[in-house]
Amino acid sequence: MTPTLEQLDRDLVLDEVVRPDVPWRTIVWDDPVNLMTYVTYVFRSYFGYPREEAERLMLLVHHEGRAVVASGDRESMERHVQAMHAYGLQATVSKDES
Repeated sequence: MTPTLEQLDRDLVLDEVVRPDVPWRTIVWDDPVNLMTYVTYVFRSYFGYPREEAERLMLLVHHEGRAVVASGDRESMERHVQAMHAYGLQATVSKDES
């Protein structure tokens, strides 16, 4: 017997696997150009981090070579990366695999 359109639609819905969007993250990378005080300023002015958090993230960038400065949906993280580029910082988007 040939399945009806309703049966096909129901089967398609049941076959769909809905996965939540994996969180994404914005990573700022160390560079030889920008001063630590400037990086702290960018984190405070753009992300609104308090001084202590902005300095902690800046020190991660300086000592570890990178820091995750934000996480969320992909579009927001891409906007953050574009903003970091506009400030002259090196930044990328990556999936949060944790």
